[in-house]
Amino acid sequence: MKRKLDENDEPVSTPTSGATIATFADLGLDSRLLQATARQNWQTPTLVQSKAIPLAIEGYDVLAKAKTGSGKTAAYLLPVLQAILKRKQVSADSYTAALVLVPTNELVTQVAKVLDSLTAFCSREIKAEKLSDKLSDAAQRAVLSDTPDVVVATPARAWHNIKNSALSLEKLTHLVLDEADLVLSYGYDDDLQNVASSLPKGLQTTLMSATLTPEVDTLKGLFCRNPTVLDLKEPDADGGGISQYVVRCGEDEKFLLIYCMVKLELIKGKAIIFVGDVDRCYRLKLFFEQFGIRSCLLNSELPVNSRIHAVEEFNRGVYNIIIASDENEVVGDENDQADSANREESADDAKSDRKSTTNAAEESQSTTITPLSKKRKASRHDKNYGVSRGVDFKNVAVVINFDLPLSSRSYLHRIGRTARAGQTGMALSFVIPKDKFRKHMPTSIATAENDEKVLSKIIRQQEKKGHEVKDYNFDMKAVEAFRYRMNDALRAVTKVAIREARLRELRQELLKSESLKRHFEENPFEVRHLRHDVELRTARSQPHLKHVPDYLLPKDGKKAITSNEVGFVPFRKERDGKGRKGKFFKTRGRRIAGRKNDPLRSFKARKKAK
Repeated sequence: MKRKLDENDEPVSTPTSGATIATFADLGLDSRLLQATARQNWQTPTLVQSKAIPLAIEGYDVLAKAKTGSGKTAAYLLPVLQAILKRKQVSADSYTAALVLVPTNELVTQVAKVLDSLTAFCSREIKAEKLSDKLSDAAQRAVLSDTPDVVVATPARAWHNIKNSALSLEKLTHLVLDEADLVLSYGYDDDLQNVASSLPKGLQTTLMSATLTPEVDTLKGLFCRNPTVLDLKEPDADGGGISQYVVRCGEDEKFLLIYCMVKLELIKGKAIIFVGDVDRCYRLKLFFEQFGIRSCLLNSELPVNSRIHAVEEFNRGVYNIIIASDENEVVGDENDQADSANREESADDAKSDRKSTTNAAEESQSTTITPLSKKRKASRHDKNYGVSRGVDFKNVAVVINFDLPLSSRSYLHRIGRTARAGQTGMALSFVIPKDKFRKHMPTSIATAENDEKVLSKIIRQQEKKGHEVKDYNFDMKAVEAFRYRMNDALRAVTKVAIREARLRELRQELLKSESLKRHFEENPFEVRHLRHDVELRTARSQPHLKHVPDYLLPKDGKKAITSNEVGFVPFRKERDGKGRKGKFFKTRGRRIAGRKNDPLRSFKARKKAK
């Protein structure tokens, strides 16, 4: 459905009246879409859904700002599907009517899955496809030759197929840009400019964003004409359900404290640990393995199929700790521009992977895209990888900034992974004071030089929102007994061990991602047995580190280590005496105590013949 235009070819901008929306049926959606929402157990529309869907159904351009986890995906997909179903009641013509552009490959898959669930009862009428970087050009052309009604892609992949005449936008009626404040940050400037030049007139556009930034203003000027802006603030604003803590410590003490927190069960629930780059991912995982702590990785080196499956398994509770590198982190916001020169000097000295920013664009709307943000370089990695935004992590209890992000804006996106949908959560950040920077070179990272500056901006940002960043109090004397164990483990995690672990993990994940793809498509239930938290093994394994002897604990137990009562992280399901973990198990028809038979008790001597 084309949007409404007046006699001057301008969009009509009168919004609908603010009627109370109690159920999805009140939105006037097709019965098949209502069935799909009921199957998802969506009882009541969220704020962004109740405000944006009626406007979009009536044909208005919409620019909506809503917090992470507020239901933005359904807010733009339901009106698109409604328009397609309504058109197909009149005409059976087949053409691509909607294009959804998102910044990362993970988000492409995520949106495609939501599309599949929403079209479950109208799959014959609506065909939706995603364009993946893993598909060859021939495979993508074959997918598009079937003229899907909805296409989900990154801007680069969309323009590639438009340029090759595989994707036709001639009859396009709907354009959606999800995570609009991030799209430019991923280097899609030229791609967006080219896509915009290929769009037909009279197109209805929807922009969804978690923040209203200069990037969003640029995209609004490029794709929209007088859109209805929805700046939505829900009662539980960003960080409202999050207890935020900060720990000021030395560089090696990061490893000491996180070891104590996890091994002594001082944190509870599923946890995401953010680190600065891929090397730190493997260093921390190998460090954890020394103590028998299982975790999985998420970084831009791994195949996209493996990354998506790892997130799904994490959401299902298969494992409870995920270590995520944030090398494509967006750096720089309205408060960070003054310090850009200092950051660039630091990056040059340490050869870190940051990128310089250009000046902010003029406030006047222009059809030329100007890069407004910086991001870390990821030259050898997947440039369409992103984890602090867009990816739907479920039931995350704790977000740990093992390496502090480079800006307060990135911090906000990271902690938004927890306390979603009215739940509570905890965010803990390690900060390196200036006088402790570069004091322990094996564990040092260049970005830690500006930790105190970034922390001050984070504190100011949270104070404006009415939130407090508290100190997480550790009694360092109580954990000093564990330091020699931490040093033992770190000595085993050498550069050679990290390099070998990266190669080994990459080979394993490539095998899982490519060779077994068809097998898992034919046997979907077997994919549940594919785990990503397997041990990578360092060159030197020290089994004694996996256990915590009582003499290392302070007199008052683990409660003496910190005054913060948080809880514990259950890494494995407790057994109730059944299976191999129980006291007894059967083997070859005999009942044997323990894991191994005692050779002294089972040995039978023959009596010597006289």
